[in-house]
Amino acid sequence: MTAPTIFISAGEASGERYGAMLIEAARAARPDAEFFGLGGTAMEAAGCERIVRAEDMAVMGITEVLRHMPRIYGEYRRLVRSIRARKPDVAVLIDFPDVNFRLARELKQSGVPVIYFVSPQLWAWKQYRVRWVRERVSKMLVIFPFEEKYYRERGVDAEFVGHPLADLPLPTVTRQDYASQYGLDASKEWIGLLPGSRAKELRHNLPVMAAAANLLGGAYEFLLPAAATLDPVWIRMMVAQSRAAQHGAGVAIRVVEDARAALYHARASVVASGTATVEAALIGNPFIAVYRLSKFSYAVARRLVDVPHVAMVNLIAGKRIVPELIQEEFTAENVARALRPLLEETADRSQAMRELEGVRRTLHGEMETDGSSFRMRLENPTRANSASVPVRTAIDRAAAWVLRFLDREHRDSTQPRNGSRIQDIHG
Repeated sequence: MTAPTIFISAGEASGERYGAMLIEAARAARPDAEFFGLGGTAMEAAGCERIVRAEDMAVMGITEVLRHMPRIYGEYRRLVRSIRARKPDVAVLIDFPDVNFRLARELKQSGVPVIYFVSPQLWAWKQYRVRWVRERVSKMLVIFPFEEKYYRERGVDAEFVGHPLADLPLPTVTRQDYASQYGLDASKEWIGLLPGSRAKELRHNLPVMAAAANLLGGAYEFLLPAAATLDPVWIRMMVAQSRAAQHGAGVAIRVVEDARAALYHARASVVASGTATVEAALIGNPFIAVYRLSKFSYAVARRLVDVPHVAMVNLIAGKRIVPELIQEEFTAENVARALRPLLEETADRSQAMRELEGVRRTLHGEMETDGSSFRMRLENPTRANSASVPVRTAIDRAAAWVLRFLDREHRDSTQPRNGSRIQDIHG
């Protein structure tokens, strides 16, 4: 039997990490499997032949995209040529919708089953793209439970597999070692400040966070994890400017490196809306969610985005379990007022931690649905190839689906490749 070939595409940092983990899980069961496509260095180290490097496609903003359009289009055509030449048995597309939805169309036309892992947030905006998913994707593997219902109601074969971050172990660094590493005072309570991973987010969110730190005072020390995407020297400069502007030079804001460890040891946190809110919930750190955009961007977002909550943890819970301070409500006074009850042994703090534990169980695949848990349903051998991969984690479950499609490809190898065959592989 010839070695199976799998096309895989992930163009952003988080998706690239998930891609590397998925390759390792699949190859543990099928060492002969060959992966090729679009990815970063972690995917390459895991065994993916990179036709196109993810770092060459990571362009943010309209002006940057326009400036680099000829090169980006050239790289995309290289991916298409590789698909046509190598005719993979199955494809795995991870988030990165602007490129991956177009690749899905090419793959569908070539008769290649498409597994989409980590859904773009189509339920919040650009809902017209659901039609593309329905037409081009054979299996949608989602990491938030409400996404499964959303897609199934719209005719898409979707499955909740759990969130990869929910499977990570808690940080092992001790509080004392962490304090020694960053010159922190272990006798004080620490508060996490997570303004975002992009320079624009830091500029919008950090000044208000620094002003709130000044209001909360020197009884606390403040931890600001440096995003890997930003220059730590520039971050320290921004911290110094923000503190000076608020006359808060005496309040200690320490730039640290490990966001998960900072959340683990912090008493509570102020977190810009995004993936970091999910990390805080999974670690069990009580927090408030904040965000600020330019007036123009916020006006556009209000017209395009249709969700009842901004923070992902509130969307998962289906109710407001963490405070949200967005745009004009995001002030230093409001941050300090909302944070104080989470710093003491209050009913608010206890309730918040119970609610966050519920989110953790949900994202780990323990939520009850239709009389059985997601975990039980996903580990049923009739629903996923658990004989090939031990389905313990979200990545394992995704890898099990890849192997299931490979098995069907092998059984149906005598049939001609066409679009209708893809429909036969569904769920």
